[in-house]
Amino acid sequence: MQYIENKTYEEMSVGDSAEITRTLGPRDIELFAVMSGDVNPAHVDADYARDDMFHKVIAHGMWGGALISAVLGTELPGPGAIYLNQSLSFRKPIGLGDTVTVRVTVREKNDAKKRVILDCEGVLADGSLAIRGEAEVIAPTEKVRRPRTTLPEVHLHERGARYDRLIAATAELSPIPTAVTHPCDANSLEGAVDAREKGLIEPILVGPEGKIRAAAEAAGVDISGLEILDAPHSHAAASASVALVREGRAQALMKGALHTDEIMSAVVDRTRGLRTERRMSHVFALDVPTYPKPLFITDAAINIYPDLDTKRDIVANAIDLAHALGIELPKVAILSAVETIYPKIASTLDAAALCKMADRGQITGGLLDGPLAFDNAISKAAAEAKHITSPVAGDADILVAPDLEAGNMIAKQLMYLAGAESAGLVLGARVPIMLTSRADGALARLASAALAQLFVHHHRRAAE
Repeated sequence: MQYIENKTYEEMSVGDSAEITRTLGPRDIELFAVMSGDVNPAHVDADYARDDMFHKVIAHGMWGGALISAVLGTELPGPGAIYLNQSLSFRKPIGLGDTVTVRVTVREKNDAKKRVILDCEGVLADGSLAIRGEAEVIAPTEKVRRPRTTLPEVHLHERGARYDRLIAATAELSPIPTAVTHPCDANSLEGAVDAREKGLIEPILVGPEGKIRAAAEAAGVDISGLEILDAPHSHAAASASVALVREGRAQALMKGALHTDEIMSAVVDRTRGLRTERRMSHVFALDVPTYPKPLFITDAAINIYPDLDTKRDIVANAIDLAHALGIELPKVAILSAVETIYPKIASTLDAAALCKMADRGQITGGLLDGPLAFDNAISKAAAEAKHITSPVAGDADILVAPDLEAGNMIAKQLMYLAGAESAGLVLGARVPIMLTSRADGALARLASAALAQLFVHHHRRAAE
């Protein structure tokens, strides 16, 4: 156990010193900006800082001041000291990657008041002075020795940053004609219009024209210039949307203000639907703050209790989406409650069979492993603790749930407990289908549209 121990007034002598050394990294700047609210672009905007007077991102001045406080509070005098005054003179900026040694030195003592004056300085690795100052403290008179507190782990996550990059990746792509089914509420219309403004889709609004226009007016959404295909009700709108795809006028579907089963009933119709040789399934694309890359979860919305053949298609659909996003060999974890074959848990047998199907070329384009429990699928530490040697364990791109209930619970827990952003598509039909929810925010709708656009263009290139 590590301890923190002070120096009392009686133990201190003129000339005593203490120091700490730190190297400034992006995380230091981000944490200080979050804590202080100081988002001066000189500290957090590399493009701005490049043209500023120092031509680089620099630390907040008080980051160095905070290091001085850390020395005073933990080293000299340490616990029990009362900080009274501090003067600072900033002589040179501290830039990203710079190493600074912050040192405090006792200059004088006041026996009557137990006060100590300390010289303070921050010196860069080249010996140049970055900070100079003076601190006055009331020194402790009683000895303190305490276990050093372990600080909590901090995860910095820029909300929606991965989705912003996803949308940026579509900048050179043409918008895809999209049938927006029954967009009779504000969320549906705003999602379609926002996606159009971003160049992701070219929406065709399908539904009761009077209701669509009334909803747009009530929400203040400008739909002028958008094609509206009049349909009397939601069921008719679903059928008309599917017909647009079959006619070649639409390359994607976007769900509006209707139930999922209404649009999917039209999609799976055996004579007039959008079936292919592959079973349809839903893929969540999650931006999880505590996971280092996008995480795909399937199937959490379409297939309730999938059999082995259906799971094969579920895996294939998810791999296709990963390929469209530039993941050349996605790592696919087949989930169960345990990571060993246990005949009484059918999902462990399915996982083993899927992996063997991949070995025999029945599933291609991904690296499969399973059964894996959730923890050892996404945590290297958990995988190592279970002595699992696998390139997938602890580093999965895709999590394949044993059934819809498990998949839905995993996805919703990550959203509501871990702060994950969600987007997703139904794949396996002739075109991708965006099943947006009324609870989805604008970013989720845009990200779903970006997924669909990337998927369509990927398959268009593959077919050429």
